Order: sequence, then C-alpha cells, then structure tokens
Amino acid sequence: MKKVTAPQVATADGAAKGELPEAVQEALGDLAGAAKEGLLALSVGLGLGVVHELMEAEVTEVCGPKGKNDPERDAVRHGHEDGNVTLGGRRVSVSRPRMRSVPEDRERPLATYEHFSDRDPLTDLVFERILAGVSCRGYGRTNEPVGSEVQGEEKSTSKSATSRAFVERTATALEELMSRGLEDVRLAAMMIDGLEIGARTHVVALGITTQGVKLPLGLWEGSTENATVATNLLADLVDRGLDPEQGILFVIDGAKALRKAIGDVFGAKAPVQRCQRHKERNVLDHLGEDEQGAVRSRLRAAWALTGHEEALASLRALAAELERSHPDAAKSLREGLEETVTLQRLGASERLAKTLGSTNPIESMIGVVRRIQRNVKSWQGGDMRKRWTAAGMLEAERQFRRIIGHRDLADLAVAVEREVAAASPPSPTRQEVNEPVTV
Repeated sequence: MKKVTAPQVATADGAAKGELPEAVQEALGDLAGAAKEGLLALSVGLGLGVVHELMEAEVTEVCGPKGKNDPERDAVRHGHEDGNVTLGGRRVSVSRPRMRSVPEDRERPLATYEHFSDRDPLTDLVFERILAGVSCRGYGRTNEPVGSEVQGEEKSTSKSATSRAFVERTATALEELMSRGLEDVRLAAMMIDGLEIGARTHVVALGITTQGVKLPLGLWEGSTENATVATNLLADLVDRGLDPEQGILFVIDGAKALRKAIGDVFGAKAPVQRCQRHKERNVLDHLGEDEQGAVRSRLRAAWALTGHEEALASLRALAAELERSHPDAAKSLREGLEETVTLQRLGASERLAKTLGSTNPIESMIGVVRRIQRNVKSWQGGDMRKRWTAAGMLEAERQFRRIIGHRDLADLAVAVEREVAAASPPSPTRQEVNEPVTV
C-alpha cells in the first residue's frame, strides 16, 4: 500500500485557507466556539451561515453584483434589518438583506427568507409535543441544545408563546373536524358517547365506514349528555352531507338521551346495538361478588350465540331466574334487552359482532382525548374545551387501524338497509298522489 507523507495530508486549516471561499473561511472561524459545544451546535451554526449565504446569493441574482450599476435591473439593495427564522422548536434572530423594486420603489420579498421564517413548522412542533404530554411551561426544556450563542437569542419558547401557538393549531384542528364533508362517506356503523370535561359534557361521534375505517365525525357541548345535545350533533352531521336515508347501525352505551336523538334524526326504526359491556356492568352492580362470576358467564355465553332467537331466549331465561332473588338485576337486564342482540338479528359475523357489540372503539378514542388533556389545570371556556377535544380526536385518528371483521361490513350495511326499508311505510304511487279526495 502506498504511503502518504505528512506534507501531503490535507489539514482542516490548510483546506480552509487554500480551497474554501473567503466568506466560508470567515464563517468557519466564527464557528470555532460552537465546535467546542458539540456537533449539533456546530451544525446549527453552519446551517445559519448557509442561510445567510443563500439570502445574499438571491439578492445578487436579482440586483446584480454589489457595486456595479446595471440599468436593466428591476430591484436594488436596501440594506439589512433584523428578522427571525424557525430552528428546532424556537425562533432565532438573523440579519436579512432587503430589496426594493424599480421603479415602483416598493419592498420586494426575499423568497429564501420567507421559506426559512415560516412559523408553521414551529406551530406543528409545539402541537406535537403538547399532545405527547409536554406542558406549555416546560416546552423550552425539551429543545435540544444548539449552542449558547443561538440559545441566548432564541424566542417563542416561553409559556405564553407556546400557548399561543397551541391555540392556533388546535383552532385549526377544531375547524377541520367540524367542517369535514360527509357527502361521499358511506357508514356501516356509528358510535356515540359522552365525556365530561371541565364540568361540561361533550357528546362525540365516531363513524365506521364500509371499509372498516374509523372516522371521527364531530362533537357537541352541553351541560349533560342530554337528548338536545345529541340531536344537535347528529343534525350537524346531516347538514354536513351525511345521508340520513342510508342504513346505519348505531352503537351506544344505552343512554336514553342518545336513543331518543337517534330516533329524532334518523327515524324510530334505525337499528341500535346497545353496548354489551355496559349492560353487563349494570346487571352485575346489583349482585354480590360471589354471584357475579356465574351471571357474567351466562351473559357472555348468550351474547356469543349466533342465532338471534336463541340468544334472546337465553337472556330472557336468565332474567326470569334473577327475578326471584335479585329483581333489580332482572329489571336492569330486561331494559333494552332486545337491542343487545341487534347484531345477531342482522346476521353479523362472529368477528364483527365482537367489535360492534361494545363501545370499545369510541372509548379508545375518548381515552386518547383524556390522555392529552391531563396537564390542563384550568379550563377557560367552551372554545378551549372543544379545541382540546377535537385535537384529541384527530390525534386518535392517526393511530386508528381498520376494525376486526371489516371484511364483513358490506354485508352488514346491506342487512341494515333491508331492515330499514322493510320497516318504512311504502311511498305513495304517482296515481295515489294525484287521485282526488272524495269528501
């Protein structure tokens, strides 16, 4: 192997002095201190130096070389002024060159500066970190160290600045959720549930398309989970394009207010599946601990049956047995009993029945909402509550996967449509409409 003598080895100093442009040599000289603070600080310093060079190169391209008069140029240099660029979750001061157009004598934008000064990356980063559990007060501590000189001039890392950025981003999330068009959405099922937030209640809706995709639909705020709030939510979905005539299976926890709202907006014959897990808890709450295991097994065995009449008969037999020793438990079981086996009546597959037999999918979404809200100490009004809930719903959507049994959803949707059509009164014929009435 050929050896290279010491004089032939290129050193950093030799390369800087011999081959690099003068402007870059000066920049490297200024970065000597940053290099001592680590590779990241050095990289940031180099990056800022490149940004300055790019801005100056753009000015030269537009205005021509400095010190040379060009009568055909359409802009002239106009000094420098302080500006800010976005860097790693902070705003950093830079000196940006200015240009003025000829002959209008108006400020001409600098495309390079506008690109690097865009605040959207900073706002998005604030949003992501707070959703991950970082508080506004602690946001600044999550930024990576980029050198004492840069950190000494950083901006937009305070609690108030972070809060403003988060408000802006969550307002966008709320607008995105509540304006989402539903004209082309074909739902096989819809889940509705409520969550308490800041002494108020949000009723939220989660749609499941015929392809098994879970889709947050909207939210509505009220004092309680009442029928008026739920009706307003469902009516808003219709206003946004959701077809109330399409057959949709509704899955709820059994709240009477939600059941009434569904009937008011989608008709009394809209099929409803009550959450089996909620029904199970309601029944077991009336029993002693030593009796709960056996009754739980009986309930789950009945709901696991594929035949509708068979499942219904098994549940009614259990209610009759409970009537003698625990009448309140029997009453709880009989309340809405038929709606706990709606999936069997519709002929849903076993895998799909396990998914839609409970409100677990929407409760999972609500769990994400509660998780990201855990650092909020004081709610400052309805807009704040709705923004946080919407942000949580959209965050949950990013984690969604298609439901188990999604391949059978198309068959379920057809079964729902047939049932709704069979329950609806026939539309009058043209002859019946035009036929005179005899008094």
